[in-house]
Amino acid sequence: MSRVTRWVLLPLTAAVLSACAVGPDYSRPKIDIPASFKEATGWKAAEPQDHQPKGKWWEVFNDPQLNALEEQLVISNQNIALAEAQYRQAQALLQGAQAGFYPDVTGSVSKTRASSGGGISSNNSSKAVTSINTLSLNASWEIDLWGKIRRSVESSKASLAASEADLEAARLSAQSQLAISYFQLYVADAEKAFLDDSVKAYQQFLDLTRNRLAAGVASPADMAQAETLLKTAQVSALAKGVQRAQLEHAIAVLLGKAPADFSLAKVEKTPVLPDIPAGVPSQLLERRPDIASAERRVAAANAQIGVAKAAYFPDLTLSATGGYASSSFANWLSLPNRFWSVGPQLAMTLFDGGLLKSKTDQAIAVYDQSVATYRQTVLAGFQEVEDNLVALRLLEDQARLQNEVVKAAQTSQKITENQYKAGTVSYLDVVTTQATTLAAQRNDFDILNQRLTAAVTLIQALGGGWQAPPEKG
Repeated sequence: MSRVTRWVLLPLTAAVLSACAVGPDYSRPKIDIPASFKEATGWKAAEPQDHQPKGKWWEVFNDPQLNALEEQLVISNQNIALAEAQYRQAQALLQGAQAGFYPDVTGSVSKTRASSGGGISSNNSSKAVTSINTLSLNASWEIDLWGKIRRSVESSKASLAASEADLEAARLSAQSQLAISYFQLYVADAEKAFLDDSVKAYQQFLDLTRNRLAAGVASPADMAQAETLLKTAQVSALAKGVQRAQLEHAIAVLLGKAPADFSLAKVEKTPVLPDIPAGVPSQLLERRPDIASAERRVAAANAQIGVAKAAYFPDLTLSATGGYASSSFANWLSLPNRFWSVGPQLAMTLFDGGLLKSKTDQAIAVYDQSVATYRQTVLAGFQEVEDNLVALRLLEDQARLQNEVVKAAQTSQKITENQYKAGTVSYLDVVTTQATTLAAQRNDFDILNQRLTAAVTLIQALGGGWQAPPEKG
């Protein structure tokens, strides 16, 4: 066999050997997935899924101002910007891992001067000083016999997919927080308006009571009760003003703006509570970015086991060097001054005191951790959906009953106020019914806030409008 034939066959043989990769091939960890959600009984059917929230899921609330704010969020939110930068970092790491498939080629030019000759005991030694000019081209290529490079690339691809899901999770979290803050601001505005109206009404009754006291038909106790109710409503109105301002500041920060540079007009449009199809639990594995991220990190950890195990086997490197070396510039790049070398190198660790085993054990432990994290993330996803399904179902019933409570309290208050003006009941009865109406109405606002929050959180728990991209080989 000629030398040329041997050098042709060697890379071909290495390529055949590199078809195998040590370490376990990846398979998704098994998870027991229920056939349906426990709290989805009587819920809106998920098939067909024409109403399933898509990319701009917030549009199901039919609020133009919210839509505009959500569009600004994607551009300006700093947590999203951070996740996007981390995604680009993962892309660069994948490119770095893929570079291992290709040879390294370097070139160098050097000029050296050296002296030689003359021992320590020589009295008349002559030292020769020589100059050497060198121009060389070096190439080396590590053959991926055991799949170390391929497993590294496999791990980097999975990490990139996980980072992409993390980016979407950051978007979904910020979008959800913005929608919740926006709806809380609406409720705060509505409650503040109700409290302001109540303050006006209580002020009128305080004036009426003052006049009745002057006429001798009311007692100082009636005046004290009227003032107490008025001041209580005023304090509550001021507290809502503080809450409203803080919510506006939170929205500004979500949009990447300083609170001083942002203001939001009073939210007038009444939010629409949409019908949200819950689907089936198995859809969470595709629709929730945090679950997709956790699963891809399992795949990345699995590939790292192969990287660790490949270190047990020898590394085969093909290297070649060629160039020119001469002591004279004049004849530097001439055929007689040419030099070259080419050949394979096989190297492996013979003893390391257990270092390779330690690294393999670490990789296996990291894999086990990632599996546990993935399964826990899935379970947490199931819980969040169940929690918000039951919240929306029961809050709907609670809102209906509370609305009846408000109507009954308003009727009782109106009757009692008319009786007081007619002098048939004491002011204590008026205060009692007014306080009851105030508490009932505020409780109604609280239930509305909970329903809106639960609707947004359910959409978030279902994965928003995101869909996991197909896995790339």
